[in-house]
Amino acid sequence: MKYWFIVILIITSSCTSQNQPPMEHTYTNELIHETSPYLLQHAHNPVNWVPWGEKALDQAKKENKLIIISIGYAACHWCHVMEHESFEDPKVAEIMNTNYINIKVDREERPDIDQVYMNAIQLMTGSGGWPLNVVVLPDGRPIWGGTYFPKGNWVDALKQIANLYEKQPEKLLEYANKLEEGIKAIDIIEVNPDKVSFDKEFIASAVKEWSQHFDYQKGGTKRVPKFMMPNNYQFLLRYAHQSKDKALLDYVKNTLTQISYGGVYDHIGGGFSRYSTDGKWHVPHFEKMLYDNAQLVSLYSDAYLITKDPWYKDVVYETLNFVSRELTNNEGAFYSSLDADSTTKNEELEEGAYYVWTKEELKKLLGQDYDLFSDYYNINSYGFWEKENYVLIRKHSDVEFYEKNNISYAELTNKIAFWKKELLLQREKRSRPRLDDKTLTSWNALMLKAYLDAYRVFGDKTFLDSAIKNGNFIKTKQLETDFSLFHSYKNSKSTINGYLEDYATVIEAFIILYQNTFNNEWLDLSKQITEYTLDHFFDEEKNIFYFTSDQDPKLISRTIESSDNVIPASNSIMGKNLFLLSHYYDEARYKNISEQMLHTIKPQIASYASGYSNWLDLMLNFSFDFYEIVIVGDQVVNKLSEFNKIYIPNKLLAGSTVDSNSPLLKHRFVQDKTLIYVCVNSACKYPVENTEEAIKILQSEN
Repeated sequence: MKYWFIVILIITSSCTSQNQPPMEHTYTNELIHETSPYLLQHAHNPVNWVPWGEKALDQAKKENKLIIISIGYAACHWCHVMEHESFEDPKVAEIMNTNYINIKVDREERPDIDQVYMNAIQLMTGSGGWPLNVVVLPDGRPIWGGTYFPKGNWVDALKQIANLYEKQPEKLLEYANKLEEGIKAIDIIEVNPDKVSFDKEFIASAVKEWSQHFDYQKGGTKRVPKFMMPNNYQFLLRYAHQSKDKALLDYVKNTLTQISYGGVYDHIGGGFSRYSTDGKWHVPHFEKMLYDNAQLVSLYSDAYLITKDPWYKDVVYETLNFVSRELTNNEGAFYSSLDADSTTKNEELEEGAYYVWTKEELKKLLGQDYDLFSDYYNINSYGFWEKENYVLIRKHSDVEFYEKNNISYAELTNKIAFWKKELLLQREKRSRPRLDDKTLTSWNALMLKAYLDAYRVFGDKTFLDSAIKNGNFIKTKQLETDFSLFHSYKNSKSTINGYLEDYATVIEAFIILYQNTFNNEWLDLSKQITEYTLDHFFDEEKNIFYFTSDQDPKLISRTIESSDNVIPASNSIMGKNLFLLSHYYDEARYKNISEQMLHTIKPQIASYASGYSNWLDLMLNFSFDFYEIVIVGDQVVNKLSEFNKIYIPNKLLAGSTVDSNSPLLKHRFVQDKTLIYVCVNSACKYPVENTEEAIKILQSEN
């Protein structure tokens, strides 16, 4: 039976784990010594789980046993379901323990392992997701796998594989050889033989093809479930602005409005869930991930700068209030996620229980305000979910609503504030969602950038303070003296060598820290970390970065992350970093690498633009004019804040209050004056003292 080709219906959903209260446990395995909340959740399974490491791999080779590698993460609902059905069952555990070495992996701690075996599963089944369960040979090469398995299917498959390995191992070895070739082929980067060329026509064609999938009514794309994909709309927002495409800008604005009106946005406590299960952004899988909220803060901040829509400002402030309240520790570091599940009155875990409402609850809490509230948040058939529960969702802007209901804007604003305060207080009495309290460097850098983007747009110093505190956390806790980075942090301990995603996002965040403070330390750190990354991740022949360092133990394949997903590809972020640093340090090598990286990826962009939107954002830098704005003098901070009031995506900023020898600042300081230099293509306009004059220069050039 070709059981390894079983096609599994992939269901990806999310939630997180929580430390259990003290109690007696029948079983305890080696995961008890780990710090990952996801791994700790499995520490009392009867399965003899062990963490990934040489010890487990050596044991498999010594005993000539197959290995089960089970990969998930704390915000994974179906990981929890499979644990309950299979991994907590002593009879299932007996089959696993007798025939296999059992390794549990937190994909957020070890994305390198996850990438390798996810590629394998996608080759075997055509799909992927979590939990990710794969059976591998003692040398780590996969032979079978899938995602969520009902208990019966899981047991049957494990018995068949163990039997085949005992009686006909050559069949598994033959299949493993073929699959290994396929896995390695995924990461082959072909040289682009064409002449390097980036132009507006290519971008326009890619966006036109992409737009055929737009959902112009509900926003996003014509698919369910709907993911927010912030980097898609960050690019489209910028492109619509620079190309003066009003129709595209309207589509982006409608998408952002529909998302934030929907139930994927937490209207009471702020923050976004991971994705919507339906086409109108209504019912989410209720987990909240740090990386989603970080990127959406950046996106809505820029959207406000263009539209001046006060609702977008509310979204940013409410989301950052949520992050500060629920995902931030005393060191200024950010936790990873909140679970979708929480405990009901019946002491059962239930998805969304913390966030949903019944009519009876709302009537009791709101009294005479109930009718107005139910109209505003659609406590009706439009907002109904299941089991008498409603997920709050809006249909109308505040202006439309107060005109329709014949009340003043001030009265409506006061009522909304009251509703949110009362319901949040009531919600806090419920069992809270479970917290994944590990800190990941890459996700922290995304949130650091988010705070800086919010500060840039709204000028709120508390945002800058939070950003600097987190920057100092990364600098002191996650950065080594040789400019290498750790990936994870928990219980005052930094662990796991950093991946390219850590380096790329930290470099980006430190550049933006410089742009908002003109503290040269952050820019210099970004360059030093870049040099480390070039030394240990970069392949000069392929003009691309590997996901893992040459300092890391080898897996069966060294992966390359090139396509943008919910988080942009680490390579696309590095391409943008190198472009900026080439300007700051007059480093032609950086620009050449950035250009060659983009050229290498270009053939893949035309037919799948949504999977390469951050690369397209980099292409805008090469295809449109890109400005260096240099401010030198005593009034540099005031001038900077004036520039930040206008959306100018095709620029970098440099500044100093004193004379400097850095390439962009050298010979530009004049005593008792604050001068603004606007440069493009190595040519500078005559310096001006007034910000409005400099902006006119930019607008006339555009």
